[in-house]
Parts: sequence; C-alpha cells; structure tokens
Amino acid sequence: MSQVNGYITVQEAAEKWGVTPRQVQILCKENRIMGASRMSRIWIIPENAEKPTKDSITRTRKKNDKQ
Repeated sequence: MSQVNGYITVQEAAEKWGVTPRQVQILCKENRIMGASRMSRIWIIPENAEKPTKDSITRTRKKNDKQ
C-alpha cells in the first residue's frame, strides 16, 4: 500500500476490507469511517481505520433518528 502521511485511498481501503471502492465512498459520505476526510474530489482514510460493522450502522441510524 502506498499510504501518504498515514492515509490510504478509497481503492486501498476497498482492497483491505474486501468491498468495492463505491461501498467505501458511501461509507465515507455517511461519516461511518472515523477520520476519513475529503480533499478536493477524493477521500482520504486513516491507514488504521477499521471497517464499519453492521452494529455501527444500527447505532448511526438510531442516533440520526433521535435528531
């Protein structure tokens, strides 16, 4: 992997987690990857970020429902 300053690309995260790059982009957009941020048109993801689980989906949805 070619991480820059501790970050990886969407493609690298997808390969690491066994999902498609589009799924990683959606996770980033939904703020489900801690520390992910957008630089211009690309997402950068901390190299130590963990793949969100289904449990985190439920927690995020419950939290959003309360707002």
